[in-house]
Amino acid sequence: MDLDALSGVIAYKHTGESVTTVTAAVDRITINHPLEEICDLELSGQVTFATGRSSMEISLQVAKAPAKGQSVTKEDVLLTCAFTMVSLDPSTKKSAIPVKIPSHTLTPVAISPLHVDTSEERHLFDLGEKNYTAKKAMAKRALLKQTPNDEESDLIHAMWLKQLAYHDPNQEIRKPHNIIYMDNTKLHSSQIMQPQYRNRHNFMIFGGFLLKQTFELAFCCAASFSHTRPTFLALDPSTFENPVPVGSVLYLTATVAFTDPAPVSASDEPNEATSATTRVQVRIDSKVRNIEHGETKPTGQFNYTFLVEKDIKVMPRTYSEFMIWVDARRRAERVSSTLQGMASENGVLPQGDGKSERITE
Repeated sequence: MDLDALSGVIAYKHTGESVTTVTAAVDRITINHPLEEICDLELSGQVTFATGRSSMEISLQVAKAPAKGQSVTKEDVLLTCAFTMVSLDPSTKKSAIPVKIPSHTLTPVAISPLHVDTSEERHLFDLGEKNYTAKKAMAKRALLKQTPNDEESDLIHAMWLKQLAYHDPNQEIRKPHNIIYMDNTKLHSSQIMQPQYRNRHNFMIFGGFLLKQTFELAFCCAASFSHTRPTFLALDPSTFENPVPVGSVLYLTATVAFTDPAPVSASDEPNEATSATTRVQVRIDSKVRNIEHGETKPTGQFNYTFLVEKDIKVMPRTYSEFMIWVDARRRAERVSSTLQGMASENGVLPQGDGKSERITE
């Protein structure tokens, strides 16, 4: 909640108070270094990408508060994250810029582009532009628009064959105890939205509160799945689709969508290798229901990655679950490349047991 609030403050510093700014998406939250002591934390951030349209990228970091007169070192940075904020004009309701925003009553308005002076600012701006381009490319490759590729189709077929073998009385092979079917991993929650969690502009629920609720359910889902205490690694890009009004009912569904290592390998053979740790990706699907009219709308999808100290795998059974698994696998590959890139920058090689990735609870 504090990160979302800070991103709003930074956005208003760039746009001024004449516009209304809302959180459109959480692009990523990544743990960099473990927090090994109780200490004061410093939250800081800046606008790192804005081209003059209605949206801007806010990059934030949380670090151990440095001593007076000293600056934050790379080893002191606990986590980094990025938010996409959209500026809206609540008065004119007119704009020449078509942008999908989580509101039906406000329209986007152009803001000032970001001017960069130093090489460091240029580097941050280029990273923001790279993230913007990557999000567009991911949208084009979405499973709602394209079928799974050849490798993904082979994996789906291999898992289907394994399930047939598990139930064939003429074969000795049976489902291992550490493989859990996806439909058995689900957790649900529902709650009425109270006014103390509304944002500053209207009677819509603050986005940071929604992130808090989804994270807690994801943590509980990973814990009930593995029967261990999960360690948070990353939040994948997540978009707020529709606003959540005060007085409505919020429904959350958590599902273990993917585990790494997977139950089968790319060679269509079962992945029988054991591992001391497993990366668990939990998908949260959220929807809001208007009590008076019974109308239900999706409010967003959130994907959290955890590390658990156990060899455990999830396996889908239906076609819908296979599509969830494929989508999560793609996200897991991006998270893995991000973590390896961070390890290379910090001069730390990722260990096979995942110890270098254990961050904070």
